[in-house]
Amino acid sequence: MVGYLELVCPAGTPAALRAAIDAGADAVYCGFRGCTNARNYPGLNFDMEEMEEGVAYAHERGRKVFVAVNTFPRAGDPGPWCEAVDNAAKAGADAVILADIGLLDYAARRHPGLRLHLSVQAAASNPMSIAFYRERFGVRRFVLPRILSVDEIAGLVKSAGTETEVFAFGSVGTMSEGRCFLSSYITGMSPSSDGVCAPASHVRYCEKGGRMISCLGCVMLNEFGKGEPAAYPTPCKGRYLVNGEPSYLFEEPVGLNAIGILRELKAAGVTALKIEGRQRGRAYVERVVSAFREALDTLAEGGKIRPDELRDLAEGGRETRGAYEKGWK
Repeated sequence: MVGYLELVCPAGTPAALRAAIDAGADAVYCGFRGCTNARNYPGLNFDMEEMEEGVAYAHERGRKVFVAVNTFPRAGDPGPWCEAVDNAAKAGADAVILADIGLLDYAARRHPGLRLHLSVQAAASNPMSIAFYRERFGVRRFVLPRILSVDEIAGLVKSAGTETEVFAFGSVGTMSEGRCFLSSYITGMSPSSDGVCAPASHVRYCEKGGRMISCLGCVMLNEFGKGEPAAYPTPCKGRYLVNGEPSYLFEEPVGLNAIGILRELKAAGVTALKIEGRQRGRAYVERVVSAFREALDTLAEGGKIRPDELRDLAEGGRETRGAYEKGWK
């Protein structure tokens, strides 16, 4: 359908997958357990049997499943990543989301009929890079990094002439997808190859003087007073002393919400909206997906979208439209 915005939703567990589909997702994205996807946390992700069941559940309802194999293989050890691509194809996935050039080459050669999407981890954000991946590996869709304004996205879509997927809700981060090593300096585990930023095994909290202290490994990242907005302790959202004053040097705890500019994103030629949150539970998934499904249906009918109903789910209790509006210019 021309101008249709596909709703792509997170599924960190089989229960979340079913919740997303039932709430109105057009597609879900998920990953296998282990280091091959960028949400490698205990209790999350799918084994082969769960993935096959999830794909069947989606297909029976006319929906799609995209499998994220979006971390970068370690030098000399591509086996787990190649196996994940093979298993995604075997499970009947509608697409795989890849970032690594070598893995893209493997998937294109080994599974020529498998649809390839370029992960945001590859950070392709200009016509030349998009043309390279499309022409060399046959990539069909590009997940754009969270650094572009709506006008820049429109220009990119017009010049590149390809499917684009943009983030619409969830974490903001430092907007340096695929290039952040802050967590690995502290924990020794790489977000890019181990698939985990600020692993739960390294996170700890303690109380001191009536304030909550959050730490990653042996590094104190923040302290909060009662009722003060707090984020999960990732290095990019830590509060550091700058000229003797505590400051959010990289990113404040705030959540992305583009529900109020869906009309503009549609006019820019965006193909799909991506909701972030594979670490979230099924109740969160159900509520966010339902809200976006209602908003998209309202948009299609020419009605007025209600932009404020998800504010209490935003990280730190605050919302932003991030780079889409680039208010810092």
